[in-house]
Amino acid sequence: MWAEESVFYQIYPLGFCGAPFENDGVLEHRILKVIDWIPHIKKLGCNAVYFSPVFESDTHGYNTRDYTKLDVRLGTNEDMKKVCDALHEEGIKVVLDGVFNHVGRGFGAFQDVLANRENSRYKDWFARIAFDGNSNYNDGLWYEGWEGNYDLVKLNLRNEEVIQHILNAVDGWIKEFDIDGIRLDVAYCLDHEFLRRLREFTDSKKQDFFLLGEVLHGEYGRMLNEMHIHSLTNYQCYKGIHSAINSDNLFEIVHSLLRLFGPEDWCVARGAHLLSFVDNHDVSRIASLINDEERLKIAYGIIFGMPGIPIIYYGSEWGAKADKSEGDPALRPSFDAPVWNELSDVISRMAEAKKASKALNYGGFRSVLLNNKQCIWERKCDDERVLVAINLDGAPFTAHFDAGCGQAEELISGKMHDFGGGSELPPHSVQFWKMER
Repeated sequence: MWAEESVFYQIYPLGFCGAPFENDGVLEHRILKVIDWIPHIKKLGCNAVYFSPVFESDTHGYNTRDYTKLDVRLGTNEDMKKVCDALHEEGIKVVLDGVFNHVGRGFGAFQDVLANRENSRYKDWFARIAFDGNSNYNDGLWYEGWEGNYDLVKLNLRNEEVIQHILNAVDGWIKEFDIDGIRLDVAYCLDHEFLRRLREFTDSKKQDFFLLGEVLHGEYGRMLNEMHIHSLTNYQCYKGIHSAINSDNLFEIVHSLLRLFGPEDWCVARGAHLLSFVDNHDVSRIASLINDEERLKIAYGIIFGMPGIPIIYYGSEWGAKADKSEGDPALRPSFDAPVWNELSDVISRMAEAKKASKALNYGGFRSVLLNNKQCIWERKCDDERVLVAINLDGAPFTAHFDAGCGQAEELISGKMHDFGGGSELPPHSVQFWKMER
């Protein structure tokens, strides 16, 4: 599938475009800003874009009002089509956010329930409604909100009308915008039969249509099978990346990688292509988490060198900072224009190396050398072998191990590397060595 050989770029459109937090109902063609960023996205080496919610919502995008209409703060459906067409013309795939577990209070069917109560034809569209209860909005009825958030009204995904409403919307997204996939918000909450129906439907509409599920923890291999989708967000390795770097303990991240992808029988996701990230719209920016900015490129080296599909969150490619404690708006800002610096350049070279390497896209995972501050692991498939070497230390390190050959091409720099007498890892470095056969 195309996604397995891709590097993603994540945009949170409402923040990226500088839209007001509350839906003010004022039409602004803000989404067209994305077109101006396409040269930057291509230069970075990304060939797929994942858009966080774009459809009409009450505030932050995850409280949907209308699955068929672009949020008025971003523009019109015609504007979104222009953006998608422009991305596709440059060979960039498009994935939209599918927020199907819940809707906003402004969703038409829920507004009908509030107005007509027991007489509403939509009363069974929602997970649980008690007309003898009340909500913190003083509605005179109680309903289930996602994780206690009552601005997010949980849908009944066992209701056939609800299922058809969602599938019809997805059909519209494919026909109107020619999208290539959907990221499923809080996929760990979604009914598995609904997911089976969604997979069957999208498979019938477009070849290689990509379904990505947002999950936190669990046995990813089993979850992929049960959820009938292609990929999951790899939160298990997310924390281990910055924690290992900050604590000088590469055992932490390598242990996680071995547990998920290693050669042993107990590995839980061997062969899976999970979404690998160092940050996103819900967590602190990686530049605010890594204590030593010299090591920032190492965090990206890990996600490009480990099994999975790397994704870059807009702004983080040049080291933008924001801490979760500052609130979600701080994590989702609008930048006047993209920035290019040394970090961006390194990420770009890693992205090109990743896309061009069969071993980095499909190879297994084997630990070759592991110390607190240094590690080397192997990615190998039938006809290619790549070693990923990391040195956290501020001093060079000479690694002694059986390289299995005399020379290798360093994929990030393009230089040849000689393994005679050991291999010197530069300070604060990550290297990808393509080994000679």
